[in-house]
Amino acid sequence: MIWIAAYLATGAAVGWLAGLLGIGGGMTLVPILSAMFTAQAFAPEHAVHLALGTGMASVVFTSSASVREHHRHHAVDWRIVRRMAPGMLSGILLSSLASGWLSQRALALAFAVIVFGGATQILLGRKPSAARTLPAPAALLAIGILFGVVCGLVSAGGAFLTVPFMLFCGVTMHVAIGTGAAIGVPIALVGTIGYILSGSQIDGLPPYSIGFVYLPALFSLVVASVLTAPFGARAAHRLPVQTLKRVFACLLYVVATKMVVSYW
Repeated sequence: MIWIAAYLATGAAVGWLAGLLGIGGGMTLVPILSAMFTAQAFAPEHAVHLALGTGMASVVFTSSASVREHHRHHAVDWRIVRRMAPGMLSGILLSSLASGWLSQRALALAFAVIVFGGATQILLGRKPSAARTLPAPAALLAIGILFGVVCGLVSAGGAFLTVPFMLFCGVTMHVAIGTGAAIGVPIALVGTIGYILSGSQIDGLPPYSIGFVYLPALFSLVVASVLTAPFGARAAHRLPVQTLKRVFACLLYVVATKMVVSYW
């Protein structure tokens, strides 16, 4: 019962953050869930896999709740979603094929450099030129593929790349957050299916698991996060844009630093 309460509290916090910043919360959840699963002696050699799979599955529900609220505020550009999501999905599939020969350490460090740069751009507040807009559909598809490959190989949430990119292209902060959350839903769905399939043949996983998705934790996380995500989304539309940018940039710095420490 204590662990269920811990899952609920974690889900509530991550759900609010997901609504506020448009992130799915997967990267935030992974270290927390990994520590919880290790403390419960759940398949020690697969605790991280369980954390990744369960966290990814929760993103599907958390991001969906966040997107609904952002859509109510007309802060989701579905045109961008339709152009970027297919490329990112293709990139995730490509990353699953390339993961055997590409160095995850090198990719993680490259990802950290990109995120540091994006966070600095946001903090400095340099406005894009008036002529800068989103690339043509073909270029946007190619960028989506690149982002998908990076996200798939380093287990990163798409919003950490898509939101700074959209801001760089002149999309407003609120729309970038809502659109980034919307792009993250199909990404998380495909990722979840992958973790279920990859864990389906593994022995010794805890009861009530489907592949690398631990259902008791998933249910608790979803119940809490779906309730709090809309409140975070509403807060995003009440807070000043500059405050949102600073919070988002600081979170990017934390995530990028974690990637460097983990893979150095």
